[in-house]
Amino acid sequence: MLRRVAARRIGFLAACAFGVGVPPTSGIAQEPEDAVIGTWEGTLSVQGTELRIVFHLEASGDGTLTGTMDSPDQGALGIPLSGVTVEGREVTLSVAVAQGEYRGTLSESGDAIAGTWSQGPASLPLEVRRTSGAAEGPARPQMPEPPFPYRTLDVTFPNRGAGIELAGTLTLPEGAGPFPGAVLVSGSGPQDRDETLLGHKPVLVLADHLTREGIAVLRFDDRGVGASGGDFASATSEDFTADALAALSFLRARPEVASDRVGIVGHSEGGLIAPMAANRSADVAFVVMLAGPGVTGIEILEAQGRLINRAMGTPPEIVELNARIQRGLADVVAAEPDPETAEEEMRRVLEREIAGLPPELLFHATDDGPVRRIAVLSVPTNPQPAGDHHQPSLPCEAPAQSDPEPFRLLTQAA
Repeated sequence: MLRRVAARRIGFLAACAFGVGVPPTSGIAQEPEDAVIGTWEGTLSVQGTELRIVFHLEASGDGTLTGTMDSPDQGALGIPLSGVTVEGREVTLSVAVAQGEYRGTLSESGDAIAGTWSQGPASLPLEVRRTSGAAEGPARPQMPEPPFPYRTLDVTFPNRGAGIELAGTLTLPEGAGPFPGAVLVSGSGPQDRDETLLGHKPVLVLADHLTREGIAVLRFDDRGVGASGGDFASATSEDFTADALAALSFLRARPEVASDRVGIVGHSEGGLIAPMAANRSADVAFVVMLAGPGVTGIEILEAQGRLINRAMGTPPEIVELNARIQRGLADVVAAEPDPETAEEEMRRVLEREIAGLPPELLFHATDDGPVRRIAVLSVPTNPQPAGDHHQPSLPCEAPAQSDPEPFRLLTQAA
């Protein structure tokens, strides 16, 4: 998945992680029900994966019921409940930040609530039981722990073309060197230097491993993230390529590093940035693509859209509608060089598709589709497979496309 996507597309319930750290929101004022106050835990079964869900319900000083939700298997804790209502034995817990809601019925014994978790078009059975234990995330045995057998330095370096300072961490093997070097480039979305996501730090794990193998490694916060300057929201893949090359120049200039043996290791969209950087600069000694894109952007969007829509329970007709719209808009962009004419034609594509839908499907058709702005890769490569998830890795065969205007129109029309 590529970085220009405004918000990372992550698995069912993972969007809740954006609410972590926000204080609980008050629900509807009422007398607290002692029967539901406490901690409740259950397990959702989502596409063969089990996710623990924990609700913490309490009464505030004025008697209002409030609470938070945890998804410990995804590393999301303290997600605020936007509403807590109890009517007799019927319990409703709203989670606005995730666009989710849990409705259930308290058992006669008062130790269980049987109901349904709803999020988007999906509704899944969920029974929660009272528990006294605190929710804990899964063990992360791969997480590096000190003491480390290498040197760690916090560094800054400039992207002079953009007029910004970027911040990162440099890890150096013990000894004088010179060592081969690797710049690590993270995937889509605003990422810190460790690519922290739902309790995982994959770039930190990779940096630790490579440094233990005698490679100097530089990882850095995306522009506008952490200690790095600049604005993430307005940046494109071209901008991130410039940032990666600035990191490469900094690493090559280090006395401990062999300047002719420094390359870029990119994950996901970083697997697009790495070859883009190599095409720009002969200083890039090697490229490693981890689950990077290997086909045209529209093919990626179609494949991702189908997988995600199916996982969310979208009707098959709408899954295919989205795919047809994506392909139709892309065909217009490829055939029409004039932006205004292209925009008019893309609107006609959308209108034709939606006009042909039966009334019962119109609600789904007007919901946000999976169309995304995307750049297209064109390099010879040996990509590492992405595995069985909703960011498919496919064979590499793609035309070059660096003009951002058609993709702006594609997004605008959709």
